[in-house]
Amino acid sequence: MRSTTAYEETGVRCTMLRGGTSRGLFFEAADLPADPADRDDLLLRLMGSPDPRQIDGLGGSTSLTSKVAVISRSQHPESDVDFLFLQLGVDEATVSDRQNCGNLLAGVGPFAVERRLVDPGHPETSVRIRMVNSDSVAIATFATPDGRVEYRGDVTISGVPGKASPIVLAFDGTEGSVTGRLLPTGHVRDEIDGIAVTCVDNGMPVVLAAAGSFGLTGYESHDELAGDSALLDRIDTLRRKAGQLMGLGDTEGESVPKTVLVAPARDGGQVCTRSFIPVRPHTAIGVLAAISVVTGLLLPGAVGHELTDGWPSERIDVEHPTGHLLVDVVIDREATPTRVIRSGVVRTARKLFDGVAYPRAV
Repeated sequence: MRSTTAYEETGVRCTMLRGGTSRGLFFEAADLPADPADRDDLLLRLMGSPDPRQIDGLGGSTSLTSKVAVISRSQHPESDVDFLFLQLGVDEATVSDRQNCGNLLAGVGPFAVERRLVDPGHPETSVRIRMVNSDSVAIATFATPDGRVEYRGDVTISGVPGKASPIVLAFDGTEGSVTGRLLPTGHVRDEIDGIAVTCVDNGMPVVLAAAGSFGLTGYESHDELAGDSALLDRIDTLRRKAGQLMGLGDTEGESVPKTVLVAPARDGGQVCTRSFIPVRPHTAIGVLAAISVVTGLLLPGAVGHELTDGWPSERIDVEHPTGHLLVDVVIDREATPTRVIRSGVVRTARKLFDGVAYPRAV
């Protein structure tokens, strides 16, 4: 078995992709140490953590660019590849597998075709992806003319400059992805420290609250939120107490649950959001967090349900600090408990490099 120090000389094959509004390092599982502790140690040294600048690694000094995807052929008949998502700390030496990443997910299908883990189709390929973190399945469909991944296209997504080829992500079985239930507390609405919340998990555990509950308009900029230390302390207290109610235990230092504050839309969308990951404000909103938010809002009695009056039946436009995200959520309100019929989103991805990455010395 290779020691982790051996990688300092040989390196490890790595592909960096932008997936949605995130960026991450993609690896085949067979190229990494089998022992999770050794694997995590190697990944932290490759990423340059812990260091707020990640100056001696491949990270980009934010949680959105300190992500890892570990891909392998799946042994499950309903999927083609397995995708393990790992969120690495930036200034802390932490590695978490307690959540999915719907943005990085956009790069999994193209990576699988590039590495010939999946045979490409023509003119497009659909890859069934088992998200190991939640044991749920997503289907990514993307252009592969002549059997090659086509990253160029005419689709724009907020938070990413330029245009790219669309990648359609459809999700199945994401209800209770981490907590085991769509409504982890067993209630559509709870109260924490006098603040009404809806705790929902349809791909990402989320604590949903009205921006007004925190004395906010919901239209504050990322920098305004980031500079309000008292607000961030309140957000952390709320989400940690919500984590206990959701059965997640002590979530201090953990990446879930996320907190999302909602307000009426003001830029042509259906709802305006301000998301925290888990305490720092997000410059946009995560794919699966947005799906969970829309799912929660659609539930009668939920926080913000009044905002859904007049919503279209599909393609809900979610506003965030840097633009918009279109998500598709359909639920069966007649079912007991409420059942999610389908959810999905359109993203893009781009291969940034493929080569050999070298970790810093121990």
